[in-house]
Amino acid sequence: MNVTIDKNSGYCFGVEFAIKMAEDEMEGNDRLYCLGDIVHNDMEVKRLSEKGLVVIDREKLQDLSDCKVLIRAHGEPPETYRTAIENNIELIDASCPVVLKLQHRVKTAFDKMEKEKGQIVIYGKKGHAEVIGLTGQTLEKAIVVMEDKDLEKIDFTKPVTLFSQTTKSTKGFYELKEKIEEKIKATKGVLNEIDFNANDSICRQVSNREPQLKHFASEKDVIIFVSGKKSSNGKALYQVCKNENEKSYFVENESEIDPNWFSPEDKVGICGATSTPMWLMEQVMHYIMSLEQGLALESN
Repeated sequence: MNVTIDKNSGYCFGVEFAIKMAEDEMEGNDRLYCLGDIVHNDMEVKRLSEKGLVVIDREKLQDLSDCKVLIRAHGEPPETYRTAIENNIELIDASCPVVLKLQHRVKTAFDKMEKEKGQIVIYGKKGHAEVIGLTGQTLEKAIVVMEDKDLEKIDFTKPVTLFSQTTKSTKGFYELKEKIEEKIKATKGVLNEIDFNANDSICRQVSNREPQLKHFASEKDVIIFVSGKKSSNGKALYQVCKNENEKSYFVENESEIDPNWFSPEDKVGICGATSTPMWLMEQVMHYIMSLEQGLALESN
């Protein structure tokens, strides 16, 4: 059996930067608070918690004071920074630069839309940490759209400015863009430049993984996709693999692997989400390789 890990899989630079900041900070401290899971991967969260990272929610943040709190790559809304000032909390800001830039763009567009009585629409998952940070730039007035039924929230008689959560599917974004254009035309009879402004704000380090992963999956007999079940990016990238290779399996770790998925002559590919640590993919690879002897004996 030939087992290889996709060289393009694993942490994006934003997540890698946040984890490095957390680890550096914990070297001199027994405890560091983190606002939400630092990454959507339970095994990595467990590893860091053993080093002293304590995950808290926004409610708990209100009760803290005179301590350090890490802001993860997803970014935070303005209210988090206000709370930190009020409670004398030192923020270790590991917000991804791509996300910070998008927050600024959303805030600028929102100010413009307020003057024009328009709407900010965000293609993303409601309640996702990054989306909470983005809607916070709009005084919570942004409309979050994920499925067709969510389009009902938009008033197509008013101007629309569209952005995307950085980790969403490029294909999904452009499909949504077309649907909004059609709705505006159907409502107004025409689509003028002032009516609709679509901004493809998907991170290219993430979106470029789709074609890379498609190619990787097509070359293998079996694909093992390793990701936390909470990861939106993981679900999207796994679907890319599944569409290309029917024998693609989603696992959180090696304990979920079924030996019946493999044959001794298979070319097996291991890949993962932007929130999947390399050490976990390597762990999965070693486990699959340990199965090889048993599979060979069965085939004889």
